[in-house]
Amino acid sequence: MSPLSRRDLLALAAALSAPPALAQPGPAAAEVTPVALTTPLGRIVIALATRRAPITSANFLRYVDRRLYDGARFYRASRPPNATTDDYGLVQGGLQNDPKKVLPPIAHESTLKTGLSCVDGTIAMGRHAPGTAQADWFICIGEQTYLDADAKQPGFAAFGHVTEGMEVVRKILVLPVDPNRGEGSMKGEMLVRPVPITSVRRA
Repeated sequence: MSPLSRRDLLALAAALSAPPALAQPGPAAAEVTPVALTTPLGRIVIALATRRAPITSANFLRYVDRRLYDGARFYRASRPPNATTDDYGLVQGGLQNDPKKVLPPIAHESTLKTGLSCVDGTIAMGRHAPGTAQADWFICIGEQTYLDADAKQPGFAAFGHVTEGMEVVRKILVLPVDPNRGEGSMKGEMLVRPVPITSVRRA
């Protein structure tokens, strides 16, 4: 990739500017915002890319600040067929479309705009079509840059990374799954016993 000119950098900075609520002084304007997830298997701390992915981070924090993620679950563990290690795959968590808790969908925030990437420890939004993401997300174990946006596909909206507790994420990845549950690409990847998320708070 060729270096950006000063004009390009200014344009990029303008394009990534936070909306008015996030531009105000205070914690929401920080470069990253740490959030801690508490589970029976341990604590996971995630640094949300508040400035680089303002739309997606703000959406996650709305759920956090309203305590809507309390009682959510890690319900999916995806690994390559016949995998025997804990070093590659993803785990998915959230509210599974609970009508009492989900908020309206958000605009898709492409990795081409944020500069983030689906590498080891990245958290990204689950979705159907772009612009349908609400309350469910996944954490990557191992590099999975094929999930990033490119000229041919929109990819998934990455919005932070795990800074503490990847060993907990890997424990979830290798939990037993039900071979008959799930639909489409998720078939055979639903946890027999989902892992409860007892609380999610700003750290």
